[in-house]
Amino acid sequence: MHYKKIFLTTVAGLLFSSVAFAQNSDKGELKSYNFIEVQGGAQMTLTDAKMDKLITPVGAFSLGRYFTPGVGARLHVNGWQAKSGFDDLGYYKWNYITTDLDLLLNLTNLFSKNKSGAHPLNVILLGGVGLTHAWDNDEALAMASANRDRNMQLAWDDNRLSHNIRAGLRLETNVTKPVGLSLEINANSLDDRFNSKMNDADDWQISALLGLSIRFGHKYKKAPVVVEPVPVVEPEPAPKPEPKTYTVIDTIYKKVPVKLHEVKFYNIRESDPEAKNAIMDRIADFLNTYPEATISIVGYADKGTGTPAINKKYALQRAETFKNELVKKYNIDASRIVTDSKGDTVQPFEENDKNRCVIVDGSAEKTVMETKSRTVTE
Repeated sequence: MHYKKIFLTTVAGLLFSSVAFAQNSDKGELKSYNFIEVQGGAQMTLTDAKMDKLITPVGAFSLGRYFTPGVGARLHVNGWQAKSGFDDLGYYKWNYITTDLDLLLNLTNLFSKNKSGAHPLNVILLGGVGLTHAWDNDEALAMASANRDRNMQLAWDDNRLSHNIRAGLRLETNVTKPVGLSLEINANSLDDRFNSKMNDADDWQISALLGLSIRFGHKYKKAPVVVEPVPVVEPEPAPKPEPKTYTVIDTIYKKVPVKLHEVKFYNIRESDPEAKNAIMDRIADFLNTYPEATISIVGYADKGTGTPAINKKYALQRAETFKNELVKKYNIDASRIVTDSKGDTVQPFEENDKNRCVIVDGSAEKTVMETKSRTVTE
């Protein structure tokens, strides 16, 4: 009855404080906020013993954030002392600490039409998972050693690490205020060995906590401000100015393709070196005029003489010789020249002897300027 009176008094206090400090929020629609909280209360680990003998103190600290008015999360650390035992043998205590990651659902904000978040009392569901670390179990070990007929085969020594699965309910005052009060009751499912007794089922721990929270970093979505329109007095229209006409000359720059195509024929005996030099000069001039341009030199051979293998070799030699002369005599970068040999597999000319040649191809772009005039009237 003593604990029931404390519980009822606490709920009444929360209701009184929430109503006393309730007020309408004019900050707009609540979007998110952060909080830290300290809690203190009592807990008991359920077992086959009188419940009022199992109550021990518990403290907690948490840090969290509501990402929306209805959905949040917290990192919650709680613990102190737990207790179990037998009514006829006595009771034993040990220490523990639990770290939990909890999901928070503010049912009041989720289902209320008032989106300001300024509710006198908030009902919050919570659930989470974490780990519990327990230690200092000497009293249980001593009892288990002296009473081997009891179901304490799971009594542990040194330290014990257990899973923790949590569900609970919170009552919390107006969350838009910087300081708030809360009442939380949660149930935690732990490993069967947590209380050193063998029950073939998880151990359960029930906690009741009073909390003091600090809220900060509130963000609101401002409601649009409706401004009554001011009557506008239209001025007398000014006389229209006379239209002005003038000529605009537009300058247009565009890219124009430039092609290079040269053919150097090879006779059995070279008879016209000047013609060759003229071709070389034109190619070198093209490459110097367009620094970004590249060329291909493809060597050919006639089918009338030689064999395919020999013709392939001679055709490549002609292309490489032509390239080397461009590089050495005209200082052209060799990386801008690609050579190839078609041998006698391709005959670009009908006349047999003309196929003893190299063909040079290249392409580039040059920028040309054009002007156009147009008449503009304003």
